[in-house]
Amino acid sequence: MENTQLKNYRHMPAKLIFNPSAGAARGKPIGILEVIHEMQAWNLIPEVFLIEPGCDLPKAIRDALKHGIRMFVVCGGDGTISSVASSLAGTKGILGIIPIGTQNNTALSLGIPNDIPAAIAILRSGKRIKVDMGEATCGKVVTPFLEVCSVGLASTLFPAADDINHGNLGKIGEFFTILAATPPAEITLVLDNKKRITNLGHIVLVSNMPIIGAHFQLADAAAYHDGFLDVLFFADLTKMDLLTYVIQGVGVGYSEDDRIQHYKVRRVDIATSPSMPVMADGNALGEVPVKIKVLRRALTVMVANPVIESVGLRAEIL
Repeated sequence: MENTQLKNYRHMPAKLIFNPSAGAARGKPIGILEVIHEMQAWNLIPEVFLIEPGCDLPKAIRDALKHGIRMFVVCGGDGTISSVASSLAGTKGILGIIPIGTQNNTALSLGIPNDIPAAIAILRSGKRIKVDMGEATCGKVVTPFLEVCSVGLASTLFPAADDINHGNLGKIGEFFTILAATPPAEITLVLDNKKRITNLGHIVLVSNMPIIGAHFQLADAAAYHDGFLDVLFFADLTKMDLLTYVIQGVGVGYSEDDRIQHYKVRRVDIATSPSMPVMADGNALGEVPVKIKVLRRALTVMVANPVIESVGLRAEIL
């Protein structure tokens, strides 16, 4: 875009939340100066916050909101995006995304390109939309999540699988050891306080976004603003069946196994015997029971115009 056109955009302060370790497995570090320069070209004035061990991200976001900042730009991967989204849920803050992570599922679900200049252009030329989030209550811990909440084997395997995704192939042995040693459990789901389902299984996934994990599409493209969560209950599947789904994915684009029970709900309560671990967007919450519900239109996000047109977005354009 020509500089004369860029001048049409007023100067806007923005909190730039930068994760320097994001996308390390890709072997090409992203320079923060490149991001700052590109933002400044769009008359965005970045106030930088670096993600480092021990940093207090929620406090930084609260302080920025108190000082009138409304645009929060995450330059990082899905974990950083989810952490910022959790703090912005229900506020006047606007989430902008510059995806530089390993999977970039959130950006993929929302149609945000991996190209840095193109993603930054969306911050000014795109549209603000309201999207749903999930909320998991596990004991006294209440956690909003953007992507997925998992119960069971998926939560147990996540640390090893995440290390493998980030290039640590030494964790492959640990992954298969956990897979072989973990027994199934009796899992009970209560859907929308009405329907009760009990069966043996290893995994329950409760997804808000259509794409999770290794780019697995679990639901339709409109899942993040349809007012529902997608529940996938992997009942009566063998370990080899589960491994197949880990490799090839499950859901849209594949013939879904009848043993994978798929429901759309506004709320689901999950209990297991024996007890199983719970994670939300990669964060350990504890063990079941867990209560999960949709937070309708809880988060404002910048997306590109073509996404709105291509999926027939019903969410209100601000």
